[in-house]
Amino acid sequence: MRFFHNTKIRFMEYRWHWIIASTVLNLVAIGLIFFGPGLKLGVDFAGGTQLTLKFKSEPDLKRVRKALEALGLGDVTIQRFDEASAHQILVHMQNPKGQEGDYTSRMIAALEKEFGGAQAIEINLEGSDALRDTLAQADPDKAGGTVDERRAHYKAMADAILGLRKQVGVVTGPDQLAGLAALSPATRAYLAQNAHFGDFAVLAADNVGPVVGKDLRQKAIYAVSFSLLGMLIYIWFRFKLQYGIGAIVANFHDTLITLGALVVTQRPIDLPTIAALLTLVGYSTNDTVVIFDRIRERLKLERGKPLITVMDEAINATLSRTIITSGLTWAVVLALFIFGGDVINTFAFVLVIGIVVGTYSSIYIASPIALGMSNWIEKRKSAARRRR
Repeated sequence: MRFFHNTKIRFMEYRWHWIIASTVLNLVAIGLIFFGPGLKLGVDFAGGTQLTLKFKSEPDLKRVRKALEALGLGDVTIQRFDEASAHQILVHMQNPKGQEGDYTSRMIAALEKEFGGAQAIEINLEGSDALRDTLAQADPDKAGGTVDERRAHYKAMADAILGLRKQVGVVTGPDQLAGLAALSPATRAYLAQNAHFGDFAVLAADNVGPVVGKDLRQKAIYAVSFSLLGMLIYIWFRFKLQYGIGAIVANFHDTLITLGALVVTQRPIDLPTIAALLTLVGYSTNDTVVIFDRIRERLKLERGKPLITVMDEAINATLSRTIITSGLTWAVVLALFIFGGDVINTFAFVLVIGIVVGTYSSIYIASPIALGMSNWIEKRKSAARRRR
């Protein structure tokens, strides 16, 4: 299927206009990164704690933020997670600058204090062992014996409560415990009177220290750098050095502008964001290689033609393929961006921006750079031949 037939657009004629525009955008992006708001590093790279919380009803994000900011530890970021009806949120808190430590318990305690609950047992927050030990200490069944014997007696009951919590997310009240056959009547009555069925439950907790975050940052830089180097070597081997340099400059262009967009929107840079940038590098290079391959093909078939003319013809010949491929891919990532949920939103955002920029750079950055370097190399060869 082709959208365009026999187009004769003179892309290279206006290359300097687009190169200047791209240079300005890159300078703006560099300014935003190094002299403006800067990149907002996520917990993966800055270090910190992430909690996945599920609430009984619509969570009050202002109360969550107020409780955590009162700790005075670091910046707090809250984002919704999953469907709105699931009442789940992701909470990111950065560690105090340069400090190691797991602040999960302090965060949970602050939220527990904000949302109430002074009873002996927190049904939605305590783990299986903590529930077992609390029941063993209270001993509502009058099991007697040693501490270990009482723990063994209440172990199955604690596991049953934890299983219910995994099933429903948040245990809302004593009525839900009535369906657990593992609970004895005395234990069920004790929990109904003494347990607190809080407004939220902790589904997951992750902690990344500053040292680990620094190590992840270095590895992310290595991943992007080595991927660019690999692209350069591949295109140098398959085509010529000037084409490889053109592709790498285009990749730097795409990455810088996308990072600038992340700074403007203040989206956090985390591991999924790096994965999206690597995806962008690969996609942009693939689009560039298609054009370069057609240029090489036409240079063999039409020897003697000026390179600038061959490049225009090659870009026009691949224009339909470029529009269809990039357009369909962009439509997919746009759908992910709009409907994919918060967790994948930044990943999709990077590709929504990157595919547009990458498609443009294959035509107006990679090709003009390759053209300029080819002309420069040819002039050097001509000058060397004249000196002989």
